[in-house]
Amino acid sequence: MAGQHDEAARAYIGLAAEASPQERDRLTLLAVEQWLEAGDANRARSAFRGVPQPTSTDLRNIWNTNSAALALYSGDADAALDILEPMSRQPLTERHRLRVDELRADAWIQKGDPARAVELMMHREVWLRDRRSVEQNRERLWQGLLLSHPQQLRSSAEVTLDPEVRGWLQIGSLAASTGQQGIGWINGAVRWRDANPDHPAMTIIDQLALPDELTLDYPRQVALLVPLSGRWASAGHAIQNGFLGAYFSAVAGLDEPQTVRVYDVENEGGASAAYMTAVTDGAEFVIGPLLPNSVTELANDILVPVSVLTLNYLPEDTLAPPGLYQFALAPEDEARSAAARAIADGHDRAVALAPGNDWGKRVLQAFASEFEALGGTLLDYRHYTTGIQDFSNTIEDLMSLSGSVRRYQRLRANIGGPLQFDPRRRQDTEFIFLAADAPSGRLLKSQLKFHYSGDLPVYSTSSINAMDGRSNTDLNGIMFADTPWIIAPQSWIEDLPPLFNEYWPGERRLGRLHAMGYDAYQLIAALFAARGGEMQDLDGATGKLYLGIDGRIHRKLAWAQFQGGEAVALPDIEPAGGPIQDISDEAELILPEAADEETWPGSTREL
Repeated sequence: MAGQHDEAARAYIGLAAEASPQERDRLTLLAVEQWLEAGDANRARSAFRGVPQPTSTDLRNIWNTNSAALALYSGDADAALDILEPMSRQPLTERHRLRVDELRADAWIQKGDPARAVELMMHREVWLRDRRSVEQNRERLWQGLLLSHPQQLRSSAEVTLDPEVRGWLQIGSLAASTGQQGIGWINGAVRWRDANPDHPAMTIIDQLALPDELTLDYPRQVALLVPLSGRWASAGHAIQNGFLGAYFSAVAGLDEPQTVRVYDVENEGGASAAYMTAVTDGAEFVIGPLLPNSVTELANDILVPVSVLTLNYLPEDTLAPPGLYQFALAPEDEARSAAARAIADGHDRAVALAPGNDWGKRVLQAFASEFEALGGTLLDYRHYTTGIQDFSNTIEDLMSLSGSVRRYQRLRANIGGPLQFDPRRRQDTEFIFLAADAPSGRLLKSQLKFHYSGDLPVYSTSSINAMDGRSNTDLNGIMFADTPWIIAPQSWIEDLPPLFNEYWPGERRLGRLHAMGYDAYQLIAALFAARGGEMQDLDGATGKLYLGIDGRIHRKLAWAQFQGGEAVALPDIEPAGGPIQDISDEAELILPEAADEETWPGSTREL
């Protein structure tokens, strides 16, 4: 009842281990039910296999609803309804009635009929006896609407005759299409609230940080400063396309027209000149420039009379003037995400490989700082030389194989003859952090396997994912942080990456810059409203975005793993809970041994 479903499941399964056979089945079914509520379908399915279909009516109802829930996790809503619909027409206890109707609503959400799900959850309230249960019922319905496609919600709202159902579908459509962020969401939600003051969804709306009235708190004219000619023109065009994509998605929610003017930094005579031209033209907020030297030039030359969000970071030792915010696809954020992911996966001892250049040193420093701040220990690291083919010496040194070889050589000298020798790597590390691009990564991963380290999980950054059309079989098993746009787009942007690839096929490998442009537009209203104070976090196309005290926008990334030569998204490490989602398309984390198509070297060497 407290929502601690995973803990409840563990308690039930612990009791089941010491119970009589019939009581064991009952407690196991209750554990399965709680794991399903916690979103842990794997544990639920494993435990459920050991319970035969009961003969008693009460246990059979629990067994059936668990079967239906597992079908929903597998994406088979029809199979779930085949179980649930006949049950709904039978006399049921209050407990089973509530469970059946809840799962039926989840099934209709999966089948793309949100109106029927709303009707079921509204009717379910008749059986609820306290305010908290009613609020939980509405929260679950709300989460189900957020999982629905906005167009399905809009279409259903247009045809339903029930004004209460229509209200749920309308506010759900607005939330699902905006991710509950941005000026379009705020103004639309305030309009809906004012038009529906007595609607049941006000239970949800009242919990949101909405203004008291329609807000006009956004800049009427914004300027985008990017290179549209010269060496970096392709990057500038990709950012511009992502920026305008976000603008046209949001413009319908604006109360007054918003003007966007784009300036080519190369033709304007530099970043400072482009900025001053934009301000003279009436810009109330400026995005850009992109290149590091342009960002430094802008910070040094002006006092920032109009707030600006640069698309790169200033050097670490440079103090940003007031009103200057910084947003970058920084590899340091990805390294910090790797540290957090490894800790969340239960690993707290690491070794690292990084190139000996400035990029590698920065990435390694960011990983080490975050990892150790989270309680991990970086046992050792090595810098490797880029542009070479053989990393044997570096790997052998890092993995303590050199000492193993020396011990063998001493023993062989003492015995005076050849020996069968199986090198032994260091045993104190739990994973490897690998900072590398795709060409180096392919070589390093293969050579790690050759040097008896292939069983260790490997965490990396987006640089390992080149999207160059080559097979990534040599990278199998590596987990890496990347932008949601590339790995797992949220529902409100999932149509954009394929659309951009269709209209700008030449920018296919610049998808991260599309995402950056998209987020740059979304950040305008958030930063403009913050006025130097605290900014609300954004669930962006480049990651979950938050503002640091240094004026920098930082990111928390999505995660993927190379499996079968392809990059596949990994599920979020946060527990799912709430309405049952189809997880049949989600990849499961594969351990290193299973991820590789080739076996690890298992035979001994003769030296």
